Amino acid sequence: MDQQPASRQDPTSHHLGHSLKKRHVTMISLGGIIGAGLFVGSSATIGAMGPAACLSYLMAGIVVLFVMRMLGEMAISHPGVGSFTEFTRIGLGNWAGFTNGWLYWYFWVIVVAVEAVAGAGILQRWIPAPVWMIGLVLLSVMTAINLLSVKSYGEFEYWFASIKVAAIIVFIVVGVSWLFGFSSWHQTAANLTGNRGFLPFGAMSVFAGVPTVIFAVGGAEIATIAAAESDDPSRNVAAMTRSVILRVITFYVGSIFVIACVVPWALIKVGYSPFVAALETMHIPGAADMMNAIVLVAVLSALNSGLYVSSRIMFRLAERGDAPHALLTLSPNHVPRLAVLASSVVGYVAIVAAIVSPQGVFLYLVNASGAIMLFVYLSIAVSQIVIRRRIEAREPQRLQLKMWLFPWLSYAVVAAIAGVLIAMGFDRSLASQLMASLGSVAVVSLAFVLTRQARGRAAGAAASQGGKLRRFDEPATHWKK
Repeated sequence: MDQQPASRQDPTSHHLGHSLKKRHVTMISLGGIIGAGLFVGSSATIGAMGPAACLSYLMAGIVVLFVMRMLGEMAISHPGVGSFTEFTRIGLGNWAGFTNGWLYWYFWVIVVAVEAVAGAGILQRWIPAPVWMIGLVLLSVMTAINLLSVKSYGEFEYWFASIKVAAIIVFIVVGVSWLFGFSSWHQTAANLTGNRGFLPFGAMSVFAGVPTVIFAVGGAEIATIAAAESDDPSRNVAAMTRSVILRVITFYVGSIFVIACVVPWALIKVGYSPFVAALETMHIPGAADMMNAIVLVAVLSALNSGLYVSSRIMFRLAERGDAPHALLTLSPNHVPRLAVLASSVVGYVAIVAAIVSPQGVFLYLVNASGAIMLFVYLSIAVSQIVIRRRIEAREPQRLQLKMWLFPWLSYAVVAAIAGVLIAMGFDRSLASQLMASLGSVAVVSLAFVLTRQARGRAAGAAASQGGKLRRFDEPATHWKK
């Protein structure tokens, strides 16, 4: 029998707010997709694959689309589940729910630290202060915003995402206009096919690039968490999962293709924004400062979302008894303030590590989160197959939104994600991330075993004293001594 979320099982369970609107959820999903990885990180992708980089982004985007469709199906058939990581608990058991939740939390607290350091580096262009000081200030400001209310987070993320979306749309419009008005077809064709052609490193390079770019196009799943605090969770999740691929194609594939048409790919320097290179080629004044401002917005958006997501994941883990019960404490505005503060503390520690040991401790922390999103997506895909089978056998009327071409497309997604993980193992630049991430899985799995043993001892002691014996799969709110 499918497990139900704590909020549906126990009327006394803690409830988050519902002040987010559809516009917030929509822009949060966009904000999760569009990050600094597009504006700066895409330079490494183009350098490694040439103009065909847009195809790698397209393939990765399609995989994410299918994962989001799976999440949409599970979210609508299981309304009230506050975190998408709980679907793995429903489908695969408590071990999967525990490990998926903590791994996803770890991924985002590391993102918080990385983005804080990146934002500090950008602001140093205008503010003469040490990187660590600016980073700590940025993290403190975003922590304060998240502590105010979920609406304050939603409003800030709405405007952050709106600026990013507007910047990409303007870039594409300006780029296309320049190509038609100021560039010749001969020059455009030369940029796309010159210097060893559209596929300078062969067709396999497109597939080899997917492990790198899939991290850039990931993040849309944030909206499924935010939807739990919206006025109509099911409808908002359904709307978001239907439109994500159009956004990926427009913002990633479209912008990368425009860059490839404007700038010869061999001239794009790794670490230097290809958007700036394209704008400078088009002789747009102030291109570097404009893009640095946009990248800063993208960084602040990721920092804002990272704190929000990590705190909500920790809150849901506490609901299930997988995190300290104190983390369920809510402020008068229904914000899990202790969860926000706990997640920000890890961010502070990671920022210090980035300054003290950038190539040691901090690099390992970043590598240890490198493949986590793939593990999370893989568990989601497998869970969807299991849950879909159960629902079809018992309550098929619950399937109001379905994964396309089930089960074959679901199997294909599992195979694709597994293939990306295998490809990482054979890529020298990514193998260390895979191994470090496997280490993270091992650590969290060990924590699950130790936690289960501790619960068993506590339950045994309570039973011997005449207390209520709590089942391991019951939510924490049911555990009464």
